[in-house]
Amino acid sequence: MESNVFYLFTADLILFIHALFIVFLVFGLLLIIAGKLLSWSWVRNPWFRLAHLTGIVIVVIQSWLGIICPLTTWEMALRSKAGSIVYAGSFISYWLKRLVYYQAPEWAFVVCYTTFGLLVAVCWFWIRPRFSETE
Repeated sequence: MESNVFYLFTADLILFIHALFIVFLVFGLLLIIAGKLLSWSWVRNPWFRLAHLTGIVIVVIQSWLGIICPLTTWEMALRSKAGSIVYAGSFISYWLKRLVYYQAPEWAFVVCYTTFGLLVAVCWFWIRPRFSETE
């Protein structure tokens, strides 16, 4: 029984980290744009921007290749070990279905992720990160 609790706790922790990752990507882009408009210098931090760009590049590549996010895979494996119910498909499609009863084909998510990735890339050039103090 204790191992089931551990597996479920770890699965919930991964779910929470996954949600934070999504929040980072979505709100990161919004903050970058707001930072440009409001002259916030911290949105040009290269570490923040590289982490943000890398995150969305990974998501876009996974969607193009039809790969389920490793966080979803790990979460489902832990829930399965605990004897809990697991869901099929991607984290995003599952929770969209659960939260707003919205169902879309996988290609729609690929288009959304790719479009979002392109917006992040455009912002990389529009709102350039500062790699040195003189920029």
